[in-house]
Amino acid sequence: MGKIVTLGEIMLRLSTPGNTRFIQSDSFDVVYGGGEANVAISCANYGHDAYFVTKLPKHEIGQGAVNALRKYGVKTDYITRGGDRVGIYYLETGASMRPSKVIYDRAHSAIAEAEPEDFDFDAIMKNADWFHWSGITPAISDKAAELVRLACEAAKRQGVTVSVDLNFRKKLWTKEKAQSIMRPLMKYVDVCIGNEEDAELCLGFKPEADVTGGKTDAEGYKGIFMAMVKEFGFKYVASTLRESFSATHNGWKAMIYNGKDFYTSKHYDIDPIVDRVGGGDAFAGGIIHGLLTKATQGEALEFAVAASALKHTINGDFNLVSADEVEALAGGDASGRVQR
Repeated sequence: MGKIVTLGEIMLRLSTPGNTRFIQSDSFDVVYGGGEANVAISCANYGHDAYFVTKLPKHEIGQGAVNALRKYGVKTDYITRGGDRVGIYYLETGASMRPSKVIYDRAHSAIAEAEPEDFDFDAIMKNADWFHWSGITPAISDKAAELVRLACEAAKRQGVTVSVDLNFRKKLWTKEKAQSIMRPLMKYVDVCIGNEEDAELCLGFKPEADVTGGKTDAEGYKGIFMAMVKEFGFKYVASTLRESFSATHNGWKAMIYNGKDFYTSKHYDIDPIVDRVGGGDAFAGGIIHGLLTKATQGEALEFAVAASALKHTINGDFNLVSADEVEALAGGDASGRVQR
């Protein structure tokens, strides 16, 4: 297994119980989560040495975030302590035709105000096999965007494979700002992950897909995959293809392209969805594990899609499944029978 490094923000997640709305809830369920932290959890569950890099306050809420990572085997050696606050996001889980809703309270978090001298990226990347980041991190602040650039440069100096999950968040920045930051960072990236909206808003590539209408034709992605590889030199481009029939019923598959061949995964019908937050991160963690351990891109993709399908059945941000459980689903066991 490999040394995998991820960089980003872990936040306090405050969720309304069940499907209650913000305005009617008198309490919140509390967990921690965040894009790159979720990926680190997945990789640790699959047996890798997974390190999460961030900055967190020294107080108890910051320590709670560190403890949440350690609980699932993520290594926290490179977490810097300092700053004033942990970012927060509020989640209202939708149902049927009512979508889920997220409200951010993450301005001036410790990692958003971190300085380059808080991290020795050359030491962090030493002997690493993989470095992963997402478009959420440079979106939270210009300082965080600079940290991403420095981390990518260190990874490239040491021959580390770099992946990005584009992860456009319209509540954090505009498409113009996103493209001005993200496109220059693509020169460091080997594996690009992102859905149809991410590719358009972060990089300017638009697929022929009607997502809001519940239609995601894999053929519509081939042209932009080829254009992305041609422009940025990616070794792999991968995308999930979500069919959103309702907030609680989705179709789920994915496609990958290695500059020569396309592969489309099997399709999963996920109904009902327990919690879709972190589904894309589960896919990213699965792709990392798959490309490190599987013989073909097809096998890697099938592992990633199965892993992310399982995430939709688990409360919280983290995908708390083992490699064996993912392999069982990828191999065709979707019965849900009690394991005795």
